[in-house]
Amino acid sequence: MTPFSWPVLETAGAAAFEADLPFALDEFQQEAFRALDAGHSVLVSAPTGSGKTLVAAYAVHRALCARGKAFYTTPLKALSNQKYGELVAAYGEEHVGLLTGDTTLRPRAPVVVMTTEVLRNMLLAGSDLLEGLHTVVLDEVHFIQDRYRGGVWEEVLVLSPPEIRFVCLSATVNNADELGGWLRSVRGDTTVIVERQRPIVLRHHFAVHRRDDEQTPLFPLLQDNGRPGAEGLRIDQAVRRALQGRSVHWQPRGRGPRLPYRAPLRTEIVDELAEREMLPAIVFIFSRAACDDAVRQVLRDGVRLTDAAERSAIRQVAERRVEPLDDDDLRVLGYDEWLEGLERGVAAHHAGLVPVFRETVEECFAAGLLKVVFATETLSLGINMPARSVVIERFTKYGGAGRATLTSGEYLQLTGRAGRRGLDEEGHAVVEWSTEITFAEAARVASAPPPDLRSAFRPTYNLAVNLVSRFDRSTANAVLHRSFAQWQARQPDLLSRQLGHRVAVLEQMGYVDGWALTPSGRQLSRIYHEADLLIAEALGSEVLAGAEPAVLAGVLSAVVFEPRRARRVPGHQAHRRGKRRGHIQDRLGDKRTAELAWRCDAVNVMAERIRAVEEAHLVPRTRQPAAGLATAVASWVRGASFSTALEVAGRDIGELAPGDFVRTMKSVADLAQQVSHTAVDTAVAGAARDAVDLLLRGVVAGGLPGT
Repeated sequence: MTPFSWPVLETAGAAAFEADLPFALDEFQQEAFRALDAGHSVLVSAPTGSGKTLVAAYAVHRALCARGKAFYTTPLKALSNQKYGELVAAYGEEHVGLLTGDTTLRPRAPVVVMTTEVLRNMLLAGSDLLEGLHTVVLDEVHFIQDRYRGGVWEEVLVLSPPEIRFVCLSATVNNADELGGWLRSVRGDTTVIVERQRPIVLRHHFAVHRRDDEQTPLFPLLQDNGRPGAEGLRIDQAVRRALQGRSVHWQPRGRGPRLPYRAPLRTEIVDELAEREMLPAIVFIFSRAACDDAVRQVLRDGVRLTDAAERSAIRQVAERRVEPLDDDDLRVLGYDEWLEGLERGVAAHHAGLVPVFRETVEECFAAGLLKVVFATETLSLGINMPARSVVIERFTKYGGAGRATLTSGEYLQLTGRAGRRGLDEEGHAVVEWSTEITFAEAARVASAPPPDLRSAFRPTYNLAVNLVSRFDRSTANAVLHRSFAQWQARQPDLLSRQLGHRVAVLEQMGYVDGWALTPSGRQLSRIYHEADLLIAEALGSEVLAGAEPAVLAGVLSAVVFEPRRARRVPGHQAHRRGKRRGHIQDRLGDKRTAELAWRCDAVNVMAERIRAVEEAHLVPRTRQPAAGLATAVASWVRGASFSTALEVAGRDIGELAPGDFVRTMKSVADLAQQVSHTAVDTAVAGAARDAVDLLLRGVVAGGLPGT
């Protein structure tokens, strides 16, 4: 975001906005500005790094010129935090707010950054914060990877008052015109702007290590005409010849003649990029543990990519960022080893790191201090970390159906980070050779058109009761018919049938009577969570009654926590499953532990009852609760240290990444906040409020703006 003076004057239109820019506008940006000046909503579909957010900045500027409010929404809390920082730099802290569930800062400011769910919840609740709302930015509108959250942006567009103008920002999609047609049907005048040209030319490379001369050359993956590079096709032929006559079960590490090529080692790739002046680089590895291992490998091989001044600057950033953490927290997090990597210009970036570590990496990389970051694909969505080069270590990754080749959309998303505007004449995308994929297949994916945007919207229980509350049956179905999901559906009335199935479940369980809400239904209308019905059941029973804050938080964690594979984290010595409980001072005691267990068991019974009703009515079943972290959460709320809480988690479920622990604590705090506003029992509401304060402390609070 470009800094602008405050207050924004009513006369400060496009000309004044452009005059403050240090560069000339691209044609697609000018077209978007003209559409906004004409009072239209806009959909901007453009490559990553092309300057879409400048359109959002101008829309915010126009809203303030009109003495209205602007909401800037993103699908991820991390992205909301980053946009908040950018807007604070532009307009000043006192004029920008932040709402992300577990964080509430200046919600009545003229510009408020929030997750898309927060805005959806405001619309369903009829919040007074919507008064005076002029413009809504939906950033990363194409983010539909999450089954529950994927349709939230559609709800926002359908439910918002007609006078609100929208700026929808999307990565390049193939069906922008279809999306634009739907937007016009629900929002009126909407200008669709598609920019396929990257602002910086992207060069596609293929990296392979030759065994005959022990070199790691980069060959063109694509020629200038978009066809596969000739040298890569020759490599495919050489590999096919070498594999002739071998068993289909042959492995590259097996006995017998070796292939003439192998995948480059991480240090070899780093050295080659450094030699070609292609750093800084982001190396995408689809495994958190492998990202951490990669850092250790290059450090072990003696890689050092920074000079004395850069190392000093990196240390200053790191020490400033971790200042709120105590020595025990830093020891548990492996601070010394992490800092050594940073100072050598190398770091990992993934969700298993605590926020202060991730944000330190982002700040140092943006400042040009870090040279190589090994990252999971979560970095490719929205986070502002452009690089000169992007490397894809493996062209396959695990998904819901096992290991699969990257799609053209995933390739575009990952390589969109390559090329820094104003710093690089061209960006570089490097695909590493492996036995899993041929050069020809990688070239095909790299040259394929972007995918279509497909709707992930489905009615939830919360949406169902809110539709029942606000509309008659026919109007509720008409609202669903306005969704992008129905626009794309081949079956008429698809969503109406899905709503009918949900309402049947709610009627059988006492939340709806005919087409009217019961008191339980009114409570459910204020619960915004993937497990909304299960939480409502818990609130309507004795399972939370009389629970102290620690026990209540532990119970709530059962509907928040998603078990992950255990993994070792540098510096973190977790206790493994099987340790006797008495060996860890978890601050709970036998009585409190037993109480927590029976309450979690009661939640499990509730979930089974819900799932049985759902199965009878053909509704996707509610996820089964997972109480594995309940004791660790309760221990943390009772004041246990970070190391103790992780030890408890390690004892109960196996080793847990600190970042996963922190994220779960924040999610529990978010849910506890909702319980505090929704519970009829004042004692439960009070315990939930206390739990929020006790959860958001120390390393869990680190990284939250304003703390």
